[in-house]
Amino acid sequence: MLKLRKHALFALGLAASTTVATLGVAGTSTAATRHGLQKGLKVFVIPKNLGNSYFTTADSVKTGGALLALKQLGEIGQETSGTTDTPSAQLPVIQADISKGANALIISATDPTALCPTLEAAMKRGITVVTYDSDAPTCRTLFVNQASAQAIGESEVQILAKEIHDTGEIAVVSAGPSDTNQNTWIKWMKVELKQYPKMKLVSVVYGMDETSTDTSVTQGLLSHYPDLKGIIAPTSVGLPAAAAVIDAAHEKGKIMLTGLATPDEMKKYVANGTVPEFELWNPADLGYLAAYAAVELASHAITNAAGQSFVAGKLGKYTVGPDHTILLGPPYVFDKANVNKFNF
Repeated sequence: MLKLRKHALFALGLAASTTVATLGVAGTSTAATRHGLQKGLKVFVIPKNLGNSYFTTADSVKTGGALLALKQLGEIGQETSGTTDTPSAQLPVIQADISKGANALIISATDPTALCPTLEAAMKRGITVVTYDSDAPTCRTLFVNQASAQAIGESEVQILAKEIHDTGEIAVVSAGPSDTNQNTWIKWMKVELKQYPKMKLVSVVYGMDETSTDTSVTQGLLSHYPDLKGIIAPTSVGLPAAAAVIDAAHEKGKIMLTGLATPDEMKKYVANGTVPEFELWNPADLGYLAAYAAVELASHAITNAAGQSFVAGKLGKYTVGPDHTILLGPPYVFDKANVNKFNF
């Protein structure tokens, strides 16, 4: 039995924007609104990589993500990042954004520690650092978590176990080897697998959130493990790429597949039975919430202490929890019965 609840992912309407006042570069004095928020904050949204449909959904104005929240709040928002899911591509962008007078950085970390010298320097300058999707725990002000890492790791195994009748060799197609969120989910997958002694994790491979690489590593799994029964791909690029490989290899129904991805990427594979069930949350809500949290913190309307609360527009009230973390909500299971109701 899956330890999940199915729930409505999001409403399309946006709350009316709040009247705010101006702020220049970090550290300058400004007037605040009656709600304590400031207008004109320079906020840079830095996903793991540009061109990734998951982050496009999380960040863009069109989808109702982070940049729309910033626009509603009267801030100056911009999405910037490298084109590959690596610290070496992300770091120069972060450094450039700091030099442009950032008041806040909203970052999906490509590595839990490699970004820290730069992020720590930013915080010393009074810049708010909020991570979303993937954390850098020791060098940020607050982490906006899409769902409990334990719940994601456990439920991914539970879904696959149901599909392969609790028996057989399985593999994981992850994103980057240093990605904080991927590694944490995989850690919890391994813990949950102890409940399934007839399931064996034979390999973890890395597609780097690049379709060509995800395709190659999935093909490699099929070649090296002829008895493979299932794959978990907890990455929005890796899951559709792996599904395409299994579909093309006529392994549908022989090798079962689940993971994390956006509904639009997966409708074809749910319809034809390649991926009976997969999970996610609303990425736009995640970005939207991260933007509100960053503005609240940069405006000094809240701190990152546990128990601090604020209203994140259309999403309602959120409270800071342990380890300076805000939780968006539980993962959501998509299947044939519901996947066509969503468009992102």
